[in-house]
Amino acid sequence: MPDDRSPEKHGQIPTNLRLLVLLEEVARVGVPVTPSALKDTLNLPKPTLHRLFHTAEEAGFLQRDIDGRSYSPGPRLRQLAVNTVSSQRVRMLRLVILRRLAEEIGETCNISTPDREGMTYLDRVETHWPLRIQLPVGSNVPFHCTASGKMYLSALRPAYLERLLANLELDEYVPGTITDRDALKAELDLTRKRGFSTDDEEFMEGMAAVAVPIYDTQKRLVSTLSVHAPLQRQSLEDLVAKIDSLFAAASELSDLINT
Repeated sequence: MPDDRSPEKHGQIPTNLRLLVLLEEVARVGVPVTPSALKDTLNLPKPTLHRLFHTAEEAGFLQRDIDGRSYSPGPRLRQLAVNTVSSQRVRMLRLVILRRLAEEIGETCNISTPDREGMTYLDRVETHWPLRIQLPVGSNVPFHCTASGKMYLSALRPAYLERLLANLELDEYVPGTITDRDALKAELDLTRKRGFSTDDEEFMEGMAAVAVPIYDTQKRLVSTLSVHAPLQRQSLEDLVAKIDSLFAAASELSDLINT
């Protein structure tokens, strides 16, 4: 948020900064928001707000949410966030943490961020074993049948999660994929209680995975840290046994984001 000396703190947002401040506020709120909900926060006339939202939507920085009235970050704003987080200095530090974790566990470790259609791999450190799961940086995987996706879904506000699940296609990728909404909700409840998620051959046969959250300063999930392995090497129980190492690494990554 702006400091006490900034003009927008006192409702004096310069014209050339209005769109940027609007995008900043949408990102800060963290849930789909309507123009009227930001009227008092930004202290801008209603027609001006609607014009700014329309401009941002046309340019791809915002997009309509499933209710048709509220807005959330669009593809260009999400890509901007990814590019910012992926700046060379920050990324080098992230990879140091990932490499140490991958060496400790002996399997591939990933950082994923939520996108419109699923989770996108932001960073990845491969295992040294020749047998590995090929999901390179930039890969997009479903929410409902991956450890990272289920971790993200479990962190959503109940009302938004209900709307999302009502419209989410629960495609069956393998026989173990959860395609029943009630069963998925029960799995998300369990994830919420224990603080980590699992993938027990739900996305790929012969693959297990676990994921933990990476939080921002407001304790909101911004990305996930996960590890996956072929069952020939490690079972799901083997990976769960190493969950404390994932939590410790996720805490370091959270500190890195918030500094």
